[in-house]
Amino acid sequence: MGIFDKLRNEFIDIIEWTDPSADTIVWKFPRYQNEIKMNAKLTVRESQVAVFMNEGKIADVFQPGMYTLTTQNMPILTTLQGWKYGFNSPFKADVFFISMRQFTNQKWGTKNPVMLRDVEFGPVRLRAFGSYAFRVNDATTFLKEVAATNPEYTVDGINEQLRNLAVSRGMDAIAEAKIPVLDLAAKYDEVSQLITDKIRPEFNELGLDLTKFLIENISLPPEVEEALDKRSSMGIVGNLGAYAQFQAANAMEKAAANPSGGLAAAGLGAGMGAAMMGQVGNVFQNNQVNQQQPAAGPGMPPPLPGTEPFYVAVEGKQAGPYNMDQLKQLAASGGLQSQTLVWKTGMAAWAAASTVPELAPVLATVPPPLP
Repeated sequence: MGIFDKLRNEFIDIIEWTDPSADTIVWKFPRYQNEIKMNAKLTVRESQVAVFMNEGKIADVFQPGMYTLTTQNMPILTTLQGWKYGFNSPFKADVFFISMRQFTNQKWGTKNPVMLRDVEFGPVRLRAFGSYAFRVNDATTFLKEVAATNPEYTVDGINEQLRNLAVSRGMDAIAEAKIPVLDLAAKYDEVSQLITDKIRPEFNELGLDLTKFLIENISLPPEVEEALDKRSSMGIVGNLGAYAQFQAANAMEKAAANPSGGLAAAGLGAGMGAAMMGQVGNVFQNNQVNQQQPAAGPGMPPPLPGTEPFYVAVEGKQAGPYNMDQLKQLAASGGLQSQTLVWKTGMAAWAAASTVPELAPVLATVPPPLP
């Protein structure tokens, strides 16, 4: 700083911060050798706090308003400086302005998918992102714990840490809530509140307050979403036989509206519809024959107990069916354990292997772990 800067600062007796930025949290008032005149004017605007620091120690804190700096309104600094009787010459002190306004639209999101266990789908990987807002609620704590003596501290200086807190604690809150994946979209508000309650104390430790936490999207991996789309399409189609009839009726209606096609086209449409219905029926019949044991009919005995094949959940995917001998081999290789989910015809839902009595002999063949 040159001689003219020094002289200019000697005559300046107004201390204020007109914040032109949108992301500055802390700003240090510049002054040659930190010298401030006694009786200088201090202006603290709304959404600001001014903190005086003497030799690395926080002294007086000024709320919004206009002040004439004297020993009377700087009691802590007066004590630290040892002014027993008034003081009119310049004194040294660092003056930090802290913005107390909200910093909105701060983004958070998972860098990589997070593994969770879902009630319906088993292990799933989720991605999530959203936004949050925060403000400084304790200026002195924020100075001590975060900003320290930096002459200027912006949102970028702490955003990475806050984002990591949001993702880590947020996904932990989602896992603890045990909300099914398909129900998460309908519960964004509830989940956002759970995450806010979980991470707000950690913001408070830094002198900050989490004022808003929003979830914009929680998504599954593309391949899982594609499988869900197919499942939804099947649910929308519903009765495939009725769907085939509907298609055939549409074909006949279009043929009737087309004079050049005439009844021949209508007959062709009806024939195609009938053929489609027959093919659909054959497909489902063959599928049931391949996946299930034949039901008892005239002249046929019912299946023996324990001969119904089981399906096994392996790494989140359905495998099988397996008969008892195959299940024993699977158990011996470690692919079937007591907590493994299994299902067979007649069961209402997937269940752990240890809860199915028929599989007790299979699990009993697995030796215990070595001591």
